[in-house]
Amino acid sequence: QVQLVESGGGLVQPGGSLRLSCAASGRSFSSYGMGWFRQAPGREREFVTAISGSGGNTIYAASVKGRFTISRDNAKNTVYLQMNSLKPEDTAVYYCATARFLWLRRDGDSYDNWGQGTQVTVSS
Repeated sequence: QVQLVESGGGLVQPGGSLRLSCAASGRSFSSYGMGWFRQAPGREREFVTAISGSGGNTIYAASVKGRFTISRDNAKNTVYLQMNSLKPEDTAVYYCATARFLWLRRDGDSYDNWGQGTQVTVSS
């Protein structure tokens, strides 16, 4: 069983940056991919980005491509989400999760071991 803990959320002005972290405990971290999802009030959870176990492959939602960057440090059992040029529509609770399959996917059913989430609010 893998346990995930997100951190790094907060309040930021439009155009600002934040870096989220997701620390994992449990089985070999580098053996599985990781994903970030978000959920805004009144909206369904949506895919943000994912990264393979080695870190060599990444995928992004169109809404964040070019602004967000996912990375991982397998020595620290941690995956990161660098968010730049933040917009009010990025406001949501952000969750990390472990990928169930080798091939990176965008649907939530392909992920498990969800963290508790961290709130990101973009507002002036």
